[in-house]
Amino acid sequence: MASYLPTPRTQMHRLPVRAAYDHVTVHAILDEALVCHLGFVDAGQPFVIPTTFARVGETLYVHGAAASRTLKALGGGIPICVTVTLIDGLVYARSAFHHSMNYRSVVVFGAASEVVDADDKRSALLAFVDKVSPGRAASARPPSDKELRATTVLGVALAEVSAKVRTGGPKDDPEDMDWPVWAGHLPVSLQAAGEPVSDGTPMSLDLPTLPVALRVPAARNRAPSGATES
Repeated sequence: MASYLPTPRTQMHRLPVRAAYDHVTVHAILDEALVCHLGFVDAGQPFVIPTTFARVGETLYVHGAAASRTLKALGGGIPICVTVTLIDGLVYARSAFHHSMNYRSVVVFGAASEVVDADDKRSALLAFVDKVSPGRAASARPPSDKELRATTVLGVALAEVSAKVRTGGPKDDPEDMDWPVWAGHLPVSLQAAGEPVSDGTPMSLDLPTLPVALRVPAARNRAPSGATES
């Protein structure tokens, strides 16, 4: 199984059993998540910006208006930290100290580079469409040349990467096991709660395919390959 090589920045020392570096675990988390956070420092000021993203192979893409201050700063090659988090459950322990959450997360370190080739840029933008509705890019109008010029696309190589996953119930201390309070965990998930609302298009047209985040509840609460929760 292919894995990312741990580095001093991605090697997990606290609860290393929760760490995962294999491509399967990392890719699954990135492909399910709809939002990432971009952390960087520009002119001495730290920023953490939420945004949409898409993974294509071993590259993570973000995009925005060509005038975006964030993308201009990141396009200059400054260090960046990209984080993604999925919450899978609330963990209720017998002690206040051991309350927790079940989660899957990914951290990516690196630098962003601008996608300048028009065909590569168009392909990356279509990947954003397929991220929210797999297969929809084939039926939606593709980006025009004008839209390409108005949009900046940045790519971050998936090279220095780690995932962290917590699953299961509380890890109470032995002396607390008889404490008279309910303990366990409550699975949570993102769901498509409502009916699709048309903006006037005929409802006879095919509805968008649900993104991964809204159709894989059975895949939640899973530990990294070979890991045992602790």
